[in-house]
Amino acid sequence: MANSASERTKRNLAAALKEKMAKKPLEQITIQELTDPCGMQRRAFYYHFEDIYDLVKWMFREEALSLLQRQEEALLWQEGLLQLFYYLEENRAVCLCALRSPGHDTLKRFFGANLEAIFRRALEETAARLDMDLDPEGIPLFVSALGGIMESWLLGAFSETPEDMVARINSFLQSHIYGLQVLQNRSQSSVHSGPQETE
Repeated sequence: MANSASERTKRNLAAALKEKMAKKPLEQITIQELTDPCGMQRRAFYYHFEDIYDLVKWMFREEALSLLQRQEEALLWQEGLLQLFYYLEENRAVCLCALRSPGHDTLKRFFGANLEAIFRRALEETAARLDMDLDPEGIPLFVSALGGIMESWLLGAFSETPEDMVARINSFLQSHIYGLQVLQNRSQSSVHSGPQETE
């Protein structure tokens, strides 16, 4: 029961935060502004979160990243990513507020770590199916590029729909895999052919 009460309190604080983030920069939001609408004392906030950035991370983990993680077992990462784009679209003002905040890099790293785990699994599955060697160093680069694409879309650099964006990212992933296949095939063929003998 205590857990459900705690979850309710966290969700109420997150709802108050989202309302404020849609109107003002994150660094200008005070804890008092979040606890007052929830009928809480300011000090009660610290039973649940270290600071406002901790609440932001919790909110995105619960609301956004769970959309990706729900698809993990089925490896339907495209569906999870589509749901994530829908979330970003629906909460654009809140996401832009987080993106423009001083803690933006922390939040970016937080999202990156979770996206990396999910895409690592998708790439590993694909590589195993195609009997390919996967360069683990390339995955963070792919995830970083994906983060940049999502950030640019949020900022209005792309006018595509969420469906179009997922198709674009899927095409990007397929190109990455095709490139790895070509490199691996070339490497294998040069090993098998060996140096040419001369008479």
